[in-house]
Amino acid sequence: MKILVIQGPNLNMLGHRDPRLYGTMTLEQIHSNMKSFAQSQKAPNGESIDIEFFQTNFEGEIIDKLQECIGSDFDGIIMNPGGLSHNSISIADAIVASGLPVVEAHLSNIHAREIERRTSVTGAVSVGMIAGFGPLSYHLSLIAIINIAAEIKELKKNNPQQNA
Repeated sequence: MKILVIQGPNLNMLGHRDPRLYGTMTLEQIHSNMKSFAQSQKAPNGESIDIEFFQTNFEGEIIDKLQECIGSDFDGIIMNPGGLSHNSISIADAIVASGLPVVEAHLSNIHAREIERRTSVTGAVSVGMIAGFGPLSYHLSLIAIINIAAEIKELKKNNPQQNA
């Protein structure tokens, strides 16, 4: 099973940026922990988990990456669009167009923050959102997307006419 992790603007600054909200781990440390965790997991059908990481500070590059997923071998996406989650209808449209399940992850609890951060237009088109657990949000998201993607694979296998 192949999972893509998309990290949006300013996440490359983790470890330096407001540790009260985001903790002290760097993005590289979070990715290393996710990779180790993924290697210890198996999909319900026994498949191993392959994980790929992508980070950008640019909205258009996130859209490009989501569009590249159309017809790809990815089974699901974990995405933290950062501040773009609150207002990027273009990213939301690209999530829908990708045809893949997306779990949105946030280190902080966006619902307990400033009013302008409490809405997620990208979360609204995702299969779910995990927020507020710091780096653990990514592990929980990985567990969720593995199980959701496996369920979708099983449904497609058992209902081939729905794949057309």
